Amino acid sequence: MTQDSTAPGGSPKPSKAEALKVASGYLKSFVADEIRNGSSHLSEDAAGLLKFHGSYQQDDRDLRKQLSREKKEKAYQFMVRVRMVGGVMTAGQYLACDELARTVGNQTLRITTRQEFQLHGVLKQDLPTTIRTINETLLSTLAACGDVERNVLCCPAPVKDAVRDQLMEDARRWASHAAPRSSAYWEIWLDGEKIESLPPAGPSLVPTAGDDPVEPLLGKTYLPRKFKTAFAFPEDNCTDIHANDLGYLAVVEGGRIVGYNVLVGGGLGTTPSAQKTFPMLAVPLCYVPRDRFLEIGEAVLKVFRDFGNRSDRKRARLKYVIHDWGLPAFRAKVEEYLGRTLDDPKPIEVADVDDHLGWREQGDGKLYLGLPVENGRIKDDGSFRLLCGLRAFFKKYGTPARLTCQQSILLADLDPAWKPEIEDWLEEYGIASVERISTVRRWAMACVALPTCGLAVTESERAMPSFLDELEGELDRIGLGDERLTVRMTGCPNGCARPYNADIGLVGRSAQVGPDGRPGPGKYTIFLGGRTLGDRLNVPFKDYVPYDRLVPELMGVFERFKDDRRPGESFGEFCGRVGNAALGGEVIAEEAAEA
Repeated sequence: MTQDSTAPGGSPKPSKAEALKVASGYLKSFVADEIRNGSSHLSEDAAGLLKFHGSYQQDDRDLRKQLSREKKEKAYQFMVRVRMVGGVMTAGQYLACDELARTVGNQTLRITTRQEFQLHGVLKQDLPTTIRTINETLLSTLAACGDVERNVLCCPAPVKDAVRDQLMEDARRWASHAAPRSSAYWEIWLDGEKIESLPPAGPSLVPTAGDDPVEPLLGKTYLPRKFKTAFAFPEDNCTDIHANDLGYLAVVEGGRIVGYNVLVGGGLGTTPSAQKTFPMLAVPLCYVPRDRFLEIGEAVLKVFRDFGNRSDRKRARLKYVIHDWGLPAFRAKVEEYLGRTLDDPKPIEVADVDDHLGWREQGDGKLYLGLPVENGRIKDDGSFRLLCGLRAFFKKYGTPARLTCQQSILLADLDPAWKPEIEDWLEEYGIASVERISTVRRWAMACVALPTCGLAVTESERAMPSFLDELEGELDRIGLGDERLTVRMTGCPNGCARPYNADIGLVGRSAQVGPDGRPGPGKYTIFLGGRTLGDRLNVPFKDYVPYDRLVPELMGVFERFKDDRRPGESFGEFCGRVGNAALGGEVIAEEAAEA
């Protein structure tokens, strides 16, 4: 603790973000004052609070240097994130988002790794109309960003059975229960008209001394940092439950969910220059019967609210509370809040993951079709016309859809008689089905990074396709083209594409600037040793690897894997067993090793 971060009396001094939340009056001031003032952008304070309303202020970083030379202001724009619990949407909601992308956005929609849409390129003058339109469809942007419970993840497969219905019902109940309750959002964007996109929130189930009359769960200063929750089945960890602060792993008996193993403390963001930060996977805390799952979630949330680090935002996630206290002390505090003893977790762990792609049966006589969307970007690009193709699909068929945590889209409620014409539709618009892409591309993900993300130091989304072109060719050459493994690339260490539990994680390390002043692909840290199940962290293999050297560095490891793997061993498991030193890895500098 540095001296200037300590308040009089020796207690930690709250960060500037904490003071700003207090001054906002439950998220209203600053944003309300500036949103219609005619400026192209918001002040730093207002932009910080805008996140709670579901939007980030950004600028086009490709143009920064040019505009600076011309002594012009940055090309300000906004990213608007659309909250969709479990990725569920109607055809009308999809079409509304599509229209916004074309009229106020940058002609694309982006599927996030948290089952949401992001609109990019929105100008400040269009924010009020954009957010109001989203709410009129019974979707919302509230709490899609900020120090709150983020979009709640749930298996999106539209299979008609009791346990999947129960899982989605519980995800929606938790999302509603943990949502902000201040009226500021509706007052700023909807003229005070409260449009409900979730069931009404019930009363606090775990009353504590720290409860606020307006925000009984989140508090007047909301949470120390973001909080993420996922629901999953042991046989299908498609929501990557271990990467979340709070996870509900369903325990199924007799064809119904009887309870949950509750996992806590997941979070993958890190800062390589700060050894005090690191990725961590969620660990089992307890078992809870289904009828009490809300109160255990509330207790965990409130312990984080009351004891999370509010002076150092780099260490403000729940994982650091658990790491610093130890799980037994954290469990004891949760029990104190609940006023009862917790049951030990059941002997159940994740065993597989399904990406839900291809043609699948729903169980009610209908089909659904899972379509891969490279890096989640729905766009038109030459003969590939996914944006206008999906618009035509939803206008014609009017069926619902769901988004996955692997940045794909599932088209639901399809009559089997439609299959031939839907296959023709894919051909007409140049849309690749899962059978027409490589296995490595099927399981790959990348974050947005440049040019819009203000934190990115390297390319990611724009660099991933050509990287995969090279990698899939090399894997085919040595006979590993059908090997299932996860490759995830991010433009910075924050881990938005979950690189730290992948078989291969590629994390932006340092920038590269071209002769025109524009940023190039850059250099990356290669991480090896996770796996598709998402239940093990990888470790640094090589650091500061130039983009054009990534595939050559990896192929030496793949050659060893091909020759020395054990029966049934995945690539990540092999790397973890053999170890980096034996695979030709290097000793990573201390500042990177903690990542």
